[in-house]
Amino acid sequence: MSILNGKAVVITGSGRGIGAACAKGAARQGASVVVNDIDAPEANETAAAIMAEGGKAVACVADVSKWEEAGRLIETCISAFGKIDGLVNNAGLYHVAKIDAFDPTTARSMVDANVLGPLFCTGHAVKPMLKQGSGSIINVISGAHMGMPTMGVYGATKGAVASMIYTWAMELAGSGVRVNGLSPLGATRMGVSHNASPEERARLYAHIQKPEANSPVVEFLLSDLSKDVNGQVIRIDKDEIQLYVHPALLLPPVVRATWTAEAIAEAFKRELKDRQVPCGVLGMTDLPVEPKSGIWKRRAEAAS
Repeated sequence: MSILNGKAVVITGSGRGIGAACAKGAARQGASVVVNDIDAPEANETAAAIMAEGGKAVACVADVSKWEEAGRLIETCISAFGKIDGLVNNAGLYHVAKIDAFDPTTARSMVDANVLGPLFCTGHAVKPMLKQGSGSIINVISGAHMGMPTMGVYGATKGAVASMIYTWAMELAGSGVRVNGLSPLGATRMGVSHNASPEERARLYAHIQKPEANSPVVEFLLSDLSKDVNGQVIRIDKDEIQLYVHPALLLPPVVRATWTAEAIAEAFKRELKDRQVPCGVLGMTDLPVEPKSGIWKRRAEAAS
């Protein structure tokens, strides 16, 4: 049985790349899909490909960084299919530059598309979802938000979207609407430098999975199979699947009766010397140090 039968979903930025792959995957699982892109030819092409396979799809050209257009996109789903069950906030812009060489106009465009787009689309979609008591929102983020050279602005926008996942998941807990994330890997035009040579592009495409490899995560999160999953970010890399660690405080804390600059310096020479976390994307193989309280304590007890 197709796991998305009867569901109506919106996937932003689905005219190409990972978005298009996820739109086609969702349709093959039975979903009715609103294909969104800022460029009409790409949106129409993906929608046509879905319908050619016997699926249900409509194209909607809209700039999700504009409140009114984001609203029109969500309304298109309700008008075409009677409801909205899922929203995948995938649309975004990508540009790399070091802090001493970034372009302010490009940076602003990335913030508008990558941050305001998910905010505006979710702001419109969540109201009918809450009314019907069900829905799945998926924000597409990037490991760049953990720190990658030349990706300061792009990573910052994705960090903002990751924060939205955690916050909205808590705000909507118990409502039937869940919020999760996908941190995709895939060789797409957006992910390849405009200055890359044909040889560099070929080498990249040979080592990174195809965009279609990310679709099963989206299909799972849109489906009722994930009804008990909320506030999680999933990363799939060929034969591996991983969960992101939420931002957390390292335990146990260092305690002093009074903190001065000198006392902090002493703590960094002693207790904190070997506990400073390197910058960048990391793997964590175990629970944080000595989980004595809160959720980490409960998870440690459950794992023992």
